[in-house]
Amino acid sequence: MDLPVMPPVKPMLAKSVARIPPDMQYEAKWDGFRAIVFRDGAEVEVGSRTGKSLTRYFPELVAALRERLPERCVVDGEIVIALGGRLDFDALTERIHPAESRVRTLAERNPASFVTFDVLALADESLVDVPLADRRALLTMALSGVTPPVHVA
Repeated sequence: MDLPVMPPVKPMLAKSVARIPPDMQYEAKWDGFRAIVFRDGAEVEVGSRTGKSLTRYFPELVAALRERLPERCVVDGEIVIALGGRLDFDALTERIHPAESRVRTLAERNPASFVTFDVLALADESLVDVPLADRRALLTMALSGVTPPVHVA
């Protein structure tokens, strides 16, 4: 893997405020695992907010990300599992299991989705110094027409 932004990357974390300051953007709080996805061709790495790899715990999601994301990119988002019309954090935590067979069974039973809300690199360009509003426009354009289980927030 050789991207302009390489793992590990620790994402910016949410801060609680009483009201949103003028000219600021915000994202909804998703009940999932924050993750940064690195895709370079066939290689996909899913990193947690602490920099640890989540790749082995979400094989169905890795396959979907490989099919649906741009060929070379780094995107920030949230891994979620929806059951019964609601996000189910407990089902998500069950996926962090040492046995690969258990992970695969749970992946088939309760597949995960990835909700993107930022792009940190696209093709050969790092976007980390680009304003968020511009990155958001690039993300929306790069993922226009994306299909589940990958979503744009």
